[in-house]
Amino acid sequence: MVDIICSISLIGIVVIPMINATFTAITTSSTARQVAEIETVLQNAADRVNRAPSDCDYAIYIQAAAQSKDWDPSRATATYQYYVPGSSATVNGTWAAGGCPNDVRTPGLVQLVTITIVNDTGAITRTIKVVKSDV
Repeated sequence: MVDIICSISLIGIVVIPMINATFTAITTSSTARQVAEIETVLQNAADRVNRAPSDCDYAIYIQAAAQSKDWDPSRATATYQYYVPGSSATVNGTWAAGGCPNDVRTPGLVQLVTITIVNDTGAITRTIKVVKSDV
């Protein structure tokens, strides 16, 4: 009887950590897969913005990247800023909110497009910034 109890105890001491390690490995693998997927969508969105014709809004290109993974397009969003040069060589420029000044594309405009992607489960969010310029 003592031998059986010792055997069961030893098996429990060995098996329970192995089960925990297995569950941890499965969780880690799933998270890594989700991160890889979101990174792929993020890079796809940045590439689409870079190749898009110059405009004030690139939402359609960013949402298309999410849809390429069969995700809801609302998982991909963008915020925009445009560069306002300084008044002289010694005065630094600033970033202003919006895609274009007064929603009108001007020649030589430099834009900062911040793309945010949330994966299909909503557990992981990633962001990338893309500078779009026709300069």
